[in-house]
Amino acid sequence: MCIRDSNYTMNQPLAYVHPGAKIAKNVVIEPFTTINNNVIIGEGTWIGSNVTIMEGARIGKNCSIFPGSVISAMPQDLKYDDEDTTVVIGNNVTIRECVTINRGTTDKMKTVIGDNCLIMAYCHIAHDCTVGKNCIFSNNSTLAGHTTVGDYVILAGMAAVHQFCSIGNHSFVTGGSLVRKDVPPYVKAAREPLSYVGINSVGLRRRGFSSEKIKEIQNIYRLLYQKNYNNSQASEIIEAEMEATPERDEILQFIKNSHRGIMKGYFKSN
Repeated sequence: MCIRDSNYTMNQPLAYVHPGAKIAKNVVIEPFTTINNNVIIGEGTWIGSNVTIMEGARIGKNCSIFPGSVISAMPQDLKYDDEDTTVVIGNNVTIRECVTINRGTTDKMKTVIGDNCLIMAYCHIAHDCTVGKNCIFSNNSTLAGHTTVGDYVILAGMAAVHQFCSIGNHSFVTGGSLVRKDVPPYVKAAREPLSYVGINSVGLRRRGFSSEKIKEIQNIYRLLYQKNYNNSQASEIIEAEMEATPERDEILQFIKNSHRGIMKGYFKSN
């Protein structure tokens, strides 16, 4: 039974809420949930049964956390030395069953999930990850430590992302992918090894990008991936010949800042 009386959430008889936890009004806490000290939960959030929220969690407004999830557990990093770190979850985030989100280490001191994300069942988000707004991670998607994910990114089921990788805004990664390299903005990534297979035109249209803007992005990636230039040559040509737009500059900056190198273009299968 849902407990919707704001005064009752702190006294839920079948849940444990530490007196040091700061729970906003009208938060619903279901039975058999554990909320530890140094936790902040915003208004309108629903915490399902058998959820464990450990020290350092900062959960926004109107979130839903489904049964079996563990939020802000210690990082699975052997260098972790009990630092005072956090997990910061934005507003309107849905976390489905048995998701695990670990708090940060001395690298960034926090793990961050942006507003309006949907994290489906059995996903794992490791220490020091930064996830943008409006992302969807399908079942069993896994982010290793120090991963950076932009806004409006979709990871299809069972995608696995290597530590320190970056995934750009509006990208789509197909199911079962192993992400070992950085994935630039606006693209679809598929195959093994992970490769560019076109831009995410369906997602861009859904988000209001015009046909002209989509064509511009396609032309940038044609130069990058289909003209037999290396990344440095392609970047120079794109900068010299393509009109300066926010999207062009974002793509060029992503390539420049890539630590692991961007994923390859398509290859001919046998």
